[in-house]
Amino acid sequence: MKRKDLILIIFTLLNILPQAVLAQSANVSVSGTIKGKKDGKPLPYVNVVLKRTKDSSFVTGTVSNEKGLFTLTGVKHDNYILEASFMGLKTKTQDLFVGNLSQFIDLPVIEMEETVSQLQGVVVTSEQQTLSAALDKKTYNVADNISQGGGSVLQTMQNLPGITIQDGKVQLRGNDKVTILIDGKQTALTGFGSQYGLDNIPASSIEKIEIINNPSSRYDANGNAGIINIVMKKNKQEGWNGKVGLAMGLGSLWERKENLPTIRPQYKMTPKINPSLSLNYRKNKINAFLQADNLYTKTLNKNEFVTRTYDDGQVVQQQLKRNRNTNFFTSRAGIDWYMDEKNTLTVSGMFGSEKIIDHGDQPFFHADLSERIRLWQFLEDELKTTVMGTVSYQHKFLQPGHLLNVGFNYTFHREDEKYFYDNILPASSGTDAFKLLSDEQVYDLNIDYIRPLKYGRIETGIKLRNRSIPTDMQFKPGVNSVIDSAAGGWATYRELIPALYGNYVFENKKWEAELGLRLEYVRIQYDVNPEHPTYSSDGYNYTQPFPNFRLSYKLNERNKLSAFFNRRVDRPNEVDIRIFPKYDDADIIKVGNPALRPQFTNSIEVGYKTNWAKGSLYVAGYHRFADGTITRISTVVPGSASVYAIFQNAGKSYNTGIEAVFEEKVSPAYSFNINGNIYKNKINAYTVTNLYPVAHQFTAAEQSIVSGNLKLNNNFRFAAGVEAQLTAVYMAPDIIPQGKIGSRFSLDFGIKKAIQGSKGEVFLNATDLLNTMVIRREIVGNGFSYTSKDYYETQVIRIGYNYKF
Repeated sequence: MKRKDLILIIFTLLNILPQAVLAQSANVSVSGTIKGKKDGKPLPYVNVVLKRTKDSSFVTGTVSNEKGLFTLTGVKHDNYILEASFMGLKTKTQDLFVGNLSQFIDLPVIEMEETVSQLQGVVVTSEQQTLSAALDKKTYNVADNISQGGGSVLQTMQNLPGITIQDGKVQLRGNDKVTILIDGKQTALTGFGSQYGLDNIPASSIEKIEIINNPSSRYDANGNAGIINIVMKKNKQEGWNGKVGLAMGLGSLWERKENLPTIRPQYKMTPKINPSLSLNYRKNKINAFLQADNLYTKTLNKNEFVTRTYDDGQVVQQQLKRNRNTNFFTSRAGIDWYMDEKNTLTVSGMFGSEKIIDHGDQPFFHADLSERIRLWQFLEDELKTTVMGTVSYQHKFLQPGHLLNVGFNYTFHREDEKYFYDNILPASSGTDAFKLLSDEQVYDLNIDYIRPLKYGRIETGIKLRNRSIPTDMQFKPGVNSVIDSAAGGWATYRELIPALYGNYVFENKKWEAELGLRLEYVRIQYDVNPEHPTYSSDGYNYTQPFPNFRLSYKLNERNKLSAFFNRRVDRPNEVDIRIFPKYDDADIIKVGNPALRPQFTNSIEVGYKTNWAKGSLYVAGYHRFADGTITRISTVVPGSASVYAIFQNAGKSYNTGIEAVFEEKVSPAYSFNINGNIYKNKINAYTVTNLYPVAHQFTAAEQSIVSGNLKLNNNFRFAAGVEAQLTAVYMAPDIIPQGKIGSRFSLDFGIKKAIQGSKGEVFLNATDLLNTMVIRREIVGNGFSYTSKDYYETQVIRIGYNYKF
């Protein structure tokens, strides 16, 4: 099948099968206060009953307490009649609408008189949804992703609707500017405002993953593509309970493409081991929890074959092979103290240790492989240590859902890296070495206030972040080294961000609206070694508003139209401005840029959602336009054989597309969902000047491409507690900085069975069954171009066992 025919088929499918989103309705709590109309005093022991409007059937009931307060819990989305009655007082009845947007509803005061009469109507808004009825959030349980069990968080994500993985990064709708949160907070495990380390966090420690395409103002403004929130496991059941598990696997089952001559063997039959433990104990006012996971892997992390052509006609064949050993240990423990019915204090801590050792080879040959030009071998030894401490306090007011949350979070993250490179030439050899030590400290203070209203809720709060990252780099150049030893030394990154936000949510029977504004002040200061040959201290500051808006119209109970707008920012990460040169490979040196500035993005989206008894359908059209687009520019510096890759602001870029998901439960034994995304990425023409190692200019013509992806998840339920999943993923060609990445396809399969009275579970799964996931790139830079194919490890088979107690 021709590529254009395949794209046409995908386009047709997406027009036929708009986006389906699994929404789960949360139960709603309805509360109010009953007082005497004459004297305004609270009325205790009043009977409060809720009945369905359509048939007057009883739903739930309660009585008011000594303060006249009542609460009805577990109320579903519907139209009701609320009735308040007491001997000697008029019976009050009113219409009550329970919607989808608020989990808590606070009714106006109900006043009762001494003679019988009837009351007016009441309107309520409801619900906190896993797949939000506001269409801005989808939630997926990690345990349901059978084909990726026992792996990392990154591997688990690649089968979720709306997510694709490229170069180890998560993309939403073809955009990798995604902010990753853990339990609603930015952490050093995944980066502050960026994303990394996801391939080393065990999925066994995760309860669920939330995808937020249109974040409200209560979230940080960073991440124009959206937010992914990783929710860690934590139980609150009475007494002792927990879960233990063990997963093991093998990857690189055979050699996909043999090495170029004269280098060390590729990793094959690579082991994966993931033990996990979750413990919880609750008694009276104390809930204690512990989660510990270890993920050990050997991986053929990279195996890229490159044909590089220079403007002078020289052609070089090369291979970059990286054998990687990784051990990631993470543990989380804490105590919830329920001081009384209204006040809760939680103290928790997290520790993470990530050890990575890479053994790499990169040979360079003439075009016909007749002669080796040189061999570059390296050892990378990296240890990342993360320690986090969190204290959070919650006060519940009399009305359910009326909350004050105060939280303080401290993070320490150490990056300790050592690199050793052997540069072997026909007539000589030398060893380069360098060591980097970086200690990151972050202080976060959050205060959030939530107040339910008759027609919705208000949310407001403040946040203060103080972050510092002192970094030290030392170089030891060897014979024939191209490394710039004068570029070593120290640099310190400092970040101060106070923010204030307000958000208002409104809902009635036909309309929903959300209006929010976040105001952020950002001050970045980057101090560098005064002896640096190119860069000097730099920084920036801004005060910017970040509004968000959503308006929805309910055509009926099953159909809804929505429109969104938000403004977001992507601030340069510290590693993007880090002044120290670092090898990407033997010919490519990556350098940061202290002059890099934030990328601001405006987004608009319209969506339509419908659902029926056994399925749902959602389709959205979106458009993003960014100013100051952050991208990496690779150029050959005059007089040097090396390629320098430096981050720059490339001007304006655009991302326009249609996303669709269709989901259907065909029978008790089979259900499926299809997620598709077609988009156009465009980067305007631009000219930038790279300063390192000497000033040189780069000009790029306009780039644009129509791309997309298609994902099909098939879920099977058989007798005797057996479940299975078959997932197919296709990603169309797309543009990357200075070039294009080719299409990719994979097929994953998993099966699990409940045993031991459903307390135990065994599973078997395999990723990339057909071994088809190969990364193909075409790059054009100043003075060179290249094509490459990366045959890294994608096919992995795992088995595992979990037991709940």
